[in-house]
Amino acid sequence: MTTALTILGLESSCDDTAAAVLRAGEGVPAILSSIVAGQTDLHAAFGGVVPEIAARAHAEKLDHVVERALAAAGVTLSQIDAIAVTAGPGLIGGVLSGVMAAKGLAMGLGKPLVGVNHLAGHALTPVLTDGLAFPYLMLLVSGGHCQFLRVDGPEAFTRLGGTIDDAPGEAFDKVARLLGLSQPGGPAVEAAALAGNPARFDLPRPLLDRPGCDLSFSGLKTAALRARDQLIAAQGGLSEQDRADLCAGFQEAVADVLAIKSARALTGQPGLTGFAVAGGVAANRALRARLMAVAADAGLPFIAPPLALCTDNAAMIAFAGLLALQAGRTDDLTLSARPRWPLDRDATPLIGSGKKGAKA
Repeated sequence: MTTALTILGLESSCDDTAAAVLRAGEGVPAILSSIVAGQTDLHAAFGGVVPEIAARAHAEKLDHVVERALAAAGVTLSQIDAIAVTAGPGLIGGVLSGVMAAKGLAMGLGKPLVGVNHLAGHALTPVLTDGLAFPYLMLLVSGGHCQFLRVDGPEAFTRLGGTIDDAPGEAFDKVARLLGLSQPGGPAVEAAALAGNPARFDLPRPLLDRPGCDLSFSGLKTAALRARDQLIAAQGGLSEQDRADLCAGFQEAVADVLAIKSARALTGQPGLTGFAVAGGVAANRALRARLMAVAADAGLPFIAPPLALCTDNAAMIAFAGLLALQAGRTDDLTLSARPRWPLDRDATPLIGSGKKGAKA
């Protein structure tokens, strides 16, 4: 590009309200600002994300995060060239809050509007952060989604497999809840596992006896629940060491499944430039180490974006919006919020996939 474009991105698909400013011209796009306002305190008492509370919080916070993002970037609204917004998939109330805010900004400024698939934002992050060339394999692993994607271009995604029930992040949250740990569950389980013995409990590795790259974590979560109940029945409660050992065993089982399935997904995929991981669960250090080893065995670079860009953020949405603009795609004010929006539109829908339970 010879003319610089300044993109304002908005993200509100779950429980993070985010805005970011991205500037692109010649060379690598620059993230001028990335502001994320979390809602952990609002949902802590409920053991998970409450959609109605999340939607109301997004509606209250969107203006403020936009103001903060503009101030941090040192730009004004008049200097924004386009608005990119998550239009799905996600909790519909939150997605709708972001879409309506973006429509108002685009209409008031007279600027182009681009609806972005939240999953595409994650899947394209390695191009933004590391300049990774297409095609590459992406493991998108988060609280509501888990799938292997071959990424051949900004809008060319082939799903090789995915979760048929609980996503890993959702399973981490549920295991943390049944062990009395704090939410969000991923960081709590990871911290407890540091003092644990992963070999103490014989937990299953679901679907490893079947071919393909589909995943399942519901049975693993149930096995952790049964192990907990057996301990309580035998000794009247749980010790801190019991919790640590259960967390370590659960985390090890998730890592084993993802590592083995990743190796399968890499097999028979010609021309790959790397193996990338994104999504909130990608912040887990033990999991990253296992996936890094898988990439090394396959002779491929391993790319994991910075932690701040693994979890939900608006910089990735602005970047995906930029690529859409470069391809000549924009939306009008009929843009709809979508609770489900598969990246691979030719693939058979995954039964049971998506955000469920406390996150739906």
